[in-house]
Amino acid sequence: MFAFISLFVGAFTIFNTFSIIVGQRTRELALLRIVGASRRQVFRSVLAEAAAVGLVSSVIGLGLGVLAAVGLEALLRAFGVALPVGSLVFEARTVVVGLAVGVGVTVVSAIGPARRAVRIPPVAALDDRGPDRDVSPRRRFAWGAGMGLAGVVMLAIGLAKPAIQLVGVGSVGIFVGAAMLAPAVARPVAGAIGRPLARLLGEPGTLGRENCMRSPLRTAQTAAALMVGLALVAAMAVFGASLSRSTTSSVDQAISADLLVSASSGQLSPAASAAASAVPGVTASTVVYRSGFEFDGALSTLTGVSTAHLADTLILRMTAGSPAALSQGELLIDSTTATSKHLSVGNMVPVKFAETGSSTLRIGGIYQANALIQSFLVSDGLFLAHYAHPDPAAVLLRTNRGAAVGQAVTNALASSPNVQVQTRAQFEQAQTASVNRLLGLIYALLALAVLVALIGIVNTLMLSVFERTREIGLLRAIGMRRRQVRTMIRSEAVILAIFGAIIGVIIGTGMGLALVSSLKQQGITDTVVPVPSLLLFVLIAALLGLVAASWPARRAARLDVLAAIAAD
Repeated sequence: MFAFISLFVGAFTIFNTFSIIVGQRTRELALLRIVGASRRQVFRSVLAEAAAVGLVSSVIGLGLGVLAAVGLEALLRAFGVALPVGSLVFEARTVVVGLAVGVGVTVVSAIGPARRAVRIPPVAALDDRGPDRDVSPRRRFAWGAGMGLAGVVMLAIGLAKPAIQLVGVGSVGIFVGAAMLAPAVARPVAGAIGRPLARLLGEPGTLGRENCMRSPLRTAQTAAALMVGLALVAAMAVFGASLSRSTTSSVDQAISADLLVSASSGQLSPAASAAASAVPGVTASTVVYRSGFEFDGALSTLTGVSTAHLADTLILRMTAGSPAALSQGELLIDSTTATSKHLSVGNMVPVKFAETGSSTLRIGGIYQANALIQSFLVSDGLFLAHYAHPDPAAVLLRTNRGAAVGQAVTNALASSPNVQVQTRAQFEQAQTASVNRLLGLIYALLALAVLVALIGIVNTLMLSVFERTREIGLLRAIGMRRRQVRTMIRSEAVILAIFGAIIGVIIGTGMGLALVSSLKQQGITDTVVPVPSLLLFVLIAALLGLVAASWPARRAARLDVLAAIAAD
């Protein structure tokens, strides 16, 4: 998925690059038409160039990919993702797939600019004006609105079903639609973003602002890649903040016990479970068992609990049925499973156990998502009847003496080194830390897509400097200093980066809210929009844009004045 995201972001950069190249070669392509080149030949020449660029870049990318794989392996291990022991494998099919994908994405991304090239009339060879004009803004708006609306509909259907394929296609539709609609707002938004820079930096900032406003289509295309990257980051920020808040809330709504005894690895021993329950000050205890079973033909996890003091240690928020059904040998399921499987109280469902074989259980109740017991719950009596001598997974303890009892339980289990005793607050922190660790890994992988987008900004600015060689030379001739030239290019980059970040954050926030809303039944009950984090993303984007402009700005400042003025 992350590889696809990077390719998708890269496709925007490739499209923008070939659009600029075709624009810069308007006269050349028109002259080819004058001397007899057909539309088909011009089209093929642009695609052939794209294929050659894609092939060379893909070969380089394969080498860089091996280095990236080493770093990715270290990154995954740093975030606690267990990987099989062994060396990295580089197979022949990796070369074939890498070259095919690289060349294919490049050629597909160049089709639009190639079609634009064949529409260049021969008379354009006599026209000195730039070609960067959006000749059909109404058609662009109609296509963009249609793609965006279709993407929203598919995203909504995909989140409701759920169907990850529709979610992916819908997201692509939204991003493409937004990229097509962005030129309509590029001029006023770029002007608003650049106004403070113009006041702060003087004439260089004013020129940078005007350069971004002069070509809204190019501004939007350049910012599109960064828009996609920041949109995904913003969506994950909304999802992550909501998930972290919901995790804390779900623990509060799942456990009423004061202490949770579990094993840091493996299972608890029966002796440890009994010792914890026998500590003075423990008023109620519930033993939790967990093992695999087959439910409705799919492998799932079954939780068993002792029912004597269940109400004192565990919170079951029932939507149908009653916890008393556990004592009658019936199965309780969570509301997510009930909805997805279309089950209700009283249904008989097929199950299968490794030791006792196939059986059927009656659904006696449906509860809301619970952070501890997961999707399927039975009494310890039913659990022990189907599993031979299972070890407890955890013990929930209700106490009457607070921290003193917790220390006493810890002392009683000192002889068991793999046992950990957690208060409810500590258990919440552990769950939140696990969520944040996963989100950190996702952010790190999404950073690769943002890096690709920044390369696109560098690329566009370099092409822009090349295209405006004569303009920059004239500015230098009338007194603009090298430092002011660098400032002008950097201000353009900052405006581009902030423009892409703002649109991306808006789209990503909407997608994140839609994702959170669709997961209400899966336990994400709280919706949080982390405004400080989103503002920080925009600020980081501006700083990264400033960094991305360093090379193009230096190149522009080093242009020879006389050679630049003489450039065609």
